[in-house]
Amino acid sequence: MDFEKIKELIKSQIDDADVEVTDLTGTRDHLGLVISSQHFKGKMLIEQHRMVMDILKDDLKEDLHAVKIKTIVKN
Repeated sequence: MDFEKIKELIKSQIDDADVEVTDLTGTRDHLGLVISSQHFKGKMLIEQHRMVMDILKDDLKEDLHAVKIKTIVKN
């Protein structure tokens, strides 16, 4: 799994996103994502996570087994 590809996918849809990708298990198919953006402001946590998963679902459904998401509203 190319972590830069994941960062670019997210940034292509959430233009001000700061994205950190970590490998949770060493297998590169269980990822931890920390994403901060002003686009999350005013949205419930589930809406924020849905935004991220909607970006990733088509391109990465074959490559990912699990994703842990943490979203942060930028000031």
